[in-house]
Amino acid sequence: MRLHSQEHTRPEGHFILGDEGYIGKRLHDALKIDGYILWTPYRKNMKGAKQPNKRELMAIRRTIESVFLVLKYYGIENILARSVDGFQQTVEIIVLTYNISYILQRYEFSFFN
Repeated sequence: MRLHSQEHTRPEGHFILGDEGYIGKRLHDALKIDGYILWTPYRKNMKGAKQPNKRELMAIRRTIESVFLVLKYYGIENILARSVDGFQQTVEIIVLTYNISYILQRYEFSFFN
């Protein structure tokens, strides 16, 4: 199973952060052939796991999970749209809302000062 054509092969050592529930070897092998490293957090029940948790990857994964959690809170999983354009507009509004919220929190902006 090839994931993409030869001319688009990525250089060695690119990580793909996987879901903790991932256990299969087939995808892992296919990604390895294409030069990717599939990384999932190490758990005690993972058979044959040799790679310990890497701090940098754990930090990136934590950030991704946090953003997904906020997007879920804003309703990104429950979009009711009658068209593709309506769906796209709703996704854009949710992402814009997240970005504005992030900036306001990051720079401790307040309308009441």
